[in-house]
Amino acid sequence: MTDPYDFLELPDLASRALAGSVVAANDELFAERENLIKPGPPSSSPDFGNKGKIYDGWETRRRREPGNDWAVVRLGVPGVVRGVVIDTSHFTGNYPPEASVEGAEVDGYPDPGDIIDWVPLLARSDLVGDSPNAFAVSSPARVTHVRLSIYPDGGVARFRVHGECRPDPRLLTGTIDLAATENGGRVLDCSNRFYSSPSNILLPGRTRTMGEGWENARRRDADNDHVTVGLAGRGRVRRIEIDTSYFVGNAPGWAMVTGDSEVELVARVRLQPDTRHHFVVDDGSEVDTVRLDVYPDGGIARLRVWGELV
Repeated sequence: MTDPYDFLELPDLASRALAGSVVAANDELFAERENLIKPGPPSSSPDFGNKGKIYDGWETRRRREPGNDWAVVRLGVPGVVRGVVIDTSHFTGNYPPEASVEGAEVDGYPDPGDIIDWVPLLARSDLVGDSPNAFAVSSPARVTHVRLSIYPDGGVARFRVHGECRPDPRLLTGTIDLAATENGGRVLDCSNRFYSSPSNILLPGRTRTMGEGWENARRRDADNDHVTVGLAGRGRVRRIEIDTSYFVGNAPGWAMVTGDSEVELVARVRLQPDTRHHFVVDDGSEVDTVRLDVYPDGGIARLRVWGELV
């Protein structure tokens, strides 16, 4: 990566959208730890509750003894961390001046207190208040859990852990979604991401709003928009799903899906708004990547590429 912030294009392995979870924190008196991994940007509220001003983040009490506060996140998908964002948005006089991040690889679903083999990912570093503090990570370690430590206390709005997915290969047998982020699929190229990220189309589950998919700008030329996805591995494609749910007046008019060397998986076909489209791939083509072309533009909720790893 030539740009130190290229990691921001990688999936957020800690996100609730990937089933990440904040499994422990030593304190959350003012604001709940679960807010750290909410997918959307943090919001600001002028309101006060019984414990003080309401914050969309994780906030600990003022520390009166030595030590520091911490929270442990179980990643939605294990992976190699390439960068973290410690976002202190809306925390001005109560943000932590410093933070560090550690990771651990453990099998199964241990109690957070039993995790002991932590390795450093980000050394203790200065933070700026009311800002998304981004840091590149150079560790090659595969991790399943990360620990955010703040010094000595304070509030963090969001914690993003961007990296390359490294799922357990024992879970990738049989027919799987080869394009899914949780299985190792990732966006390699995209023509336009004006309204929302193309990575959204690889997330688990159904969308709930148009904003949870990929939406490009309106085209005013003769070209078309497209996104290229690297699969979890070379796979034999059996069927493809193109979902336009919630895209009513801005779904693509047509779409086509091709694989390596322009192997045709789904011929150019008319799409309907707000619809899950299913297509059988009769020849079981083996490919490493797929490219979805939409004509001329428009939004996609999800792309599924079902098949077996070869």
